[in-house]
Amino acid sequence: MMSIDQINSAANLTDDFADIAEHAPWVAKQAAQARPFKDRDAMIKAFQSAIMNADEAKQLSLIRAHPDLAGKAKLTPDSQSEQKGAGLDTLNTDEMARFTQLNNAYKAKFDFPFIFAVKGADKHMILASFEQRINNDKQTEFATALEMVCRIVQFRLQDKVAA
Repeated sequence: MMSIDQINSAANLTDDFADIAEHAPWVAKQAAQARPFKDRDAMIKAFQSAIMNADEAKQLSLIRAHPDLAGKAKLTPDSQSEQKGAGLDTLNTDEMARFTQLNNAYKAKFDFPFIFAVKGADKHMILASFEQRINNDKQTEFATALEMVCRIVQFRLQDKVAA
């Protein structure tokens, strides 16, 4: 855990927080411009603002950098831990087939992966959300994906920064 004082005095915030937003060090670089942070919540808001205020192309790139849930891709340590915590590493054959089917259908429809902030959720909650959200329109899902990315960033910063 790092303290806000350590973060505010760090020479390069991007070095320590480059992967808070999946494979998008630009988020940490942008958030660093808001230093000094008053507290962890202010830091979280700065990261989320960097995401929400980015242009649509950067936002789409960030969304597309996320792995499929329960997929075969090599995961960042944070993603691996989060998916394991939700039980996505112990799916049975039928559950894995359902996740694969939904991942493929979702990407075919929206041209980006399904994103869900899995911390505190289980595979049943995730599947229920998947099955509901696949019926949304692209604009709604793009906005929901950004909200989920912001929640993931919040959870990751809460795990790494002292309150």
